[in-house]
Amino acid sequence: MLEPNASPEETEGVLNPAFTRARDGTALLYPRAVQTGNISRIERVALHDRNGKREVERLGFVLEPHAAYELRARPGYGCEDARVTFVPALDEYLMAYTAFGPDGPRVAIARSRDARTWERLGLVSFEHPGATAGDDKDAAFFPEPVISPEGVRSIAFYHRPMLHISTVDGVAAIPLIEKMPFVDRESIRIAYVPLDAVLADRAALLHVGESALVLSPDERWGSIRIGAGTPPVLVDEGWMSIFHAVDISGLESARPQFRYSAGIVVHDRERPHHVLYRSPQPVLVPEREAEKHGIVDNVVFPTGIDPRPDLGDRTFDVYYGMADYSCGAARLTLA
Repeated sequence: MLEPNASPEETEGVLNPAFTRARDGTALLYPRAVQTGNISRIERVALHDRNGKREVERLGFVLEPHAAYELRARPGYGCEDARVTFVPALDEYLMAYTAFGPDGPRVAIARSRDARTWERLGLVSFEHPGATAGDDKDAAFFPEPVISPEGVRSIAFYHRPMLHISTVDGVAAIPLIEKMPFVDRESIRIAYVPLDAVLADRAALLHVGESALVLSPDERWGSIRIGAGTPPVLVDEGWMSIFHAVDISGLESARPQFRYSAGIVVHDRERPHHVLYRSPQPVLVPEREAEKHGIVDNVVFPTGIDPRPDLGDRTFDVYYGMADYSCGAARLTLA
């Protein structure tokens, strides 16, 4: 779908694209562009259907590392892995992204009226009772307000608090992770911010009131960790999202390999902390050469989804990162 061009900003890949449609219907991707030294920016790319072919048009960068929480002295920093959701209740687009700065990866939020120009709101603060401060990523907003576990109508988003041991050395941490109960491994949570507070002041989006564990690794697949992928979309059964999960193979060898796959989760429409369905097996796995070999081998990483009612009311285009180097697209049709 999209691969690095000759620009210095994409020398280490263009990957993990968010997706939305502008108010005029233009299809937009927001991939992560990676410069040498693992310095990341969020790019904006328009998709055009011309003569039966999909063409891409690069439109510059919407977020470059400028804020203090996106910068650090040593290599590896910037704005990573955006997800974009239009929220009609706010009449705005919300972007959740990973700000990788002096303290490591953190959830950050930006907003836009037109999906073109973006305003940073800042880092999310998880100060609710029982919250664990620290590394966190894979955030994506629900398009509509929902009811929190405590009964509060809220703006909600996925997030994935990270284990410190996995951020230090991912492979070396595997034996320790495998001894953990599945529920203690890196899992998908939903954070909630009271809607009334957000309507009064968008800065309230940065102050989480509740967070609920909704999906953890299990022994069937995705046993090492799982995290959010695409923002949820509404289907007959509830809120559907394509999430990512990580397994490992060859642990007995000198070079064990991670494998990132993708599956489907469906949440209750009103109370999404109730999970109604989870794929018993992945629906998308690394198979093509561009998915099996790249900066990180064996990766499909879903980050954008586009409902396609023109092709059927249960058909979706899913946009994803391929081996941490390029962007792919897949078409999903539900029975």
